[in-house]
Amino acid sequence: MSTDRESLGRHYDVIVIGGGPSGMMAAGVAAQRGKRVLLVEKNKQLGKKLSVTGGGRCNILNAETDTKKLIENYGDAAKYLYSPFSQHSMQDSWDFFEKRGVPIVVEARKRAFPESQKAEDVTQAMRSFVTKNGVTLKLGTRLKEFVVDEEEKKVLGIKTTDESFSADSFILATGGSARAAETGATSESVELLKQYGHTVHEPNPNIVPLKVEDQWVKDISGVTLSFMKITFWDHKYSKETKFSRTGKILFTHFGLSGPLILNAAHEVKKLLAKGQVHATIDMYPDTEVGTLRNRVLEVFNLHKNKELRNVLKEFVPAGMDSAVAAQCDEELLATRVHSVTKEDRNDLVDRLKAMPMTVFGTMGLDWAVISDGGVDLSEVDTKTMASKKLTNLHFTGDVLNINRPSGGFSLQLCWTTGHVAGSHC
Repeated sequence: MSTDRESLGRHYDVIVIGGGPSGMMAAGVAAQRGKRVLLVEKNKQLGKKLSVTGGGRCNILNAETDTKKLIENYGDAAKYLYSPFSQHSMQDSWDFFEKRGVPIVVEARKRAFPESQKAEDVTQAMRSFVTKNGVTLKLGTRLKEFVVDEEEKKVLGIKTTDESFSADSFILATGGSARAAETGATSESVELLKQYGHTVHEPNPNIVPLKVEDQWVKDISGVTLSFMKITFWDHKYSKETKFSRTGKILFTHFGLSGPLILNAAHEVKKLLAKGQVHATIDMYPDTEVGTLRNRVLEVFNLHKNKELRNVLKEFVPAGMDSAVAAQCDEELLATRVHSVTKEDRNDLVDRLKAMPMTVFGTMGLDWAVISDGGVDLSEVDTKTMASKKLTNLHFTGDVLNINRPSGGFSLQLCWTTGHVAGSHC
């Protein structure tokens, strides 16, 4: 199709669609190269999602210095990411922010945060990077469609909810669908690519809390267990699908959350595809059953004349005594400790080592830290982040179908792919 460029309105060298972290990085880098850049963003301010990431603290990157080890965290996508990370590494991102007045500190598991612990400081640094380099902003404006020359396999322009624009190059940086209610995130822009031959994987909540049907879990909403082991398996109790994770668990009114749960959700979802998932929590992962039985017996010997219900808190982790009590019948709870049988006492220890529950789903995209889905990487030249279907269209960040855990890997992906797209467009 041939289209008169003048009919598409003002012309730019580069148009970036999406004012999140990768879009701001791409726009700023392109403008630094002397390009005339237009940044189109559907929200009325840049970086809306960035300002709330990490609970408002912003896990800005993961400070893994070995690029090969860093890339391994991106699963099946790793083989596509060597070129972009060789162009803009973790250290390059670190230096980028330090030079712009955002000093970084590293916490457990190499998670890096702004020293101020304020996500807004990162957002302001990126907004400043964009505006100081002369990027033209078009806020509160949504992409409606691409105008494409299908013979030349090129994008000529875009139509928005406000007006139309043309450019030599385009960067799609609209992100994924996670936290949609809070930030207005959608995948509609990526969906447009299907008509031009791109394979677009459907969005799925990835790093996301789990829904549990057991009432005892909901009854202790707000309780956190700092070092627990949770084991998951499918409804057929298949050894092949059984897996365990150790870390912090947060009980909620709907089920389970916390870092351990969020990072296990991707694998749990695979089990959920077969039906309900069974799980057990080991409250003493570093203690053998025999040793724990002896500890409980010592507690019983010290409190022989008390009812069992009043002794549970002496050997059950803080906040969990009511949950363990819910697993016992009323007669046992009212029994004096000296009359509790060895069998019942051992059953209690078994509960401490394997507290049972049933997972029946995940919370939706509104609750997800990130979501799967997006353009298949086999259809992207990751040396430049350019589409193999539309040669002057580039992709960044969550537009791409890349799975990864929490811990700074999502934003690092944004900084890297944004920088590469902005350098090559």
